[in-house]
Amino acid sequence: MAKRDYYEILDVKRDASESDIKSAYRKLARKYHPDVNKAENAAEKFQEATEAYEVLSDKEKRKVYDQFGHAGLQGQAGAGAGYGAGPRGGRRHTYSTGQGGGGFNFSDIFGGGGGGFGGMSLDEILQNLGGGGRRSAGSRRARKGEDIEYHLTLDFLQAIQGTKTSLRIQRAGGDESIDVKIPAGVKEGSKVRIRGKGQEGPGGQGDLFIVCHVREHPYFRREGNDIYVELPISISEAALGAKVDVPTVDGMSTMTIPKGTGGGAKLRLKGKGVPIPKEKSRGDQYVVLRVSVPKSIPEEGEQLLKEFEQKVPYDPRSGVKWK
Repeated sequence: MAKRDYYEILDVKRDASESDIKSAYRKLARKYHPDVNKAENAAEKFQEATEAYEVLSDKEKRKVYDQFGHAGLQGQAGAGAGYGAGPRGGRRHTYSTGQGGGGFNFSDIFGGGGGGFGGMSLDEILQNLGGGGRRSAGSRRARKGEDIEYHLTLDFLQAIQGTKTSLRIQRAGGDESIDVKIPAGVKEGSKVRIRGKGQEGPGGQGDLFIVCHVREHPYFRREGNDIYVELPISISEAALGAKVDVPTVDGMSTMTIPKGTGGGAKLRLKGKGVPIPKEKSRGDQYVVLRVSVPKSIPEEGEQLLKEFEQKVPYDPRSGVKWK
């Protein structure tokens, strides 16, 4: 039976980075570790993933494999599994597949050097996986249930102002309704954590992460913590100045347009932007002015404009350097 492609085994692209390869292998190792997964083919899949990782994580072996495939690795014999003392008195877990020389260090996959993965020591991780690491007070703790994600779509103003809603989460024993509060200022991709509402595990429930998605607004636009809106104004309002009503995320607000304001000018409404709870402040709102010209002007209006042009001659292109 032909050997499977190593990139296919780890489910990564051929130009995958070292971190992508390590992340992919770590996921498979935790899934198929024989002490965790009791399926008949778990050990085989674990060994297959380990073999792929051993080659693709080694720059020289990967280079040979990319050029010649499996045939290029023949003759680099070595087999077996080891477990013994590691640096700093810790334990070293190695596994070799029989297709490449030497082995690899489980510390490299799960955090390394006693620093641990996700704040856990190597022995604690192996204990949670069902492996034979040292038992300690921390490693004897039962494993918490898995975290789960719930994707929630919000209206633009709900995301800016915050909202309360009810979610229905599917459980093994039936659906559960959860009331949640979405804080003000969330944006596309923001995650809201609800502790203890994930999957049930021996050590308690995991957490629920609400992934926020935000619908576009017909006239508001968000950039960072600032809000932008385009406001059409008339020729006379631009020339003479005016007080106009402007929409904000809090409702209508009155803004003064200075005399002689041209189209494209950007006026600021301070503190009318997105709430920033951690800083107890808000961004700003920017009003971009668009001078609107009537499509049809009556004859009397045309005459007035001609008289205005004669009395107040103005060339908007004077001084513009085209080259």
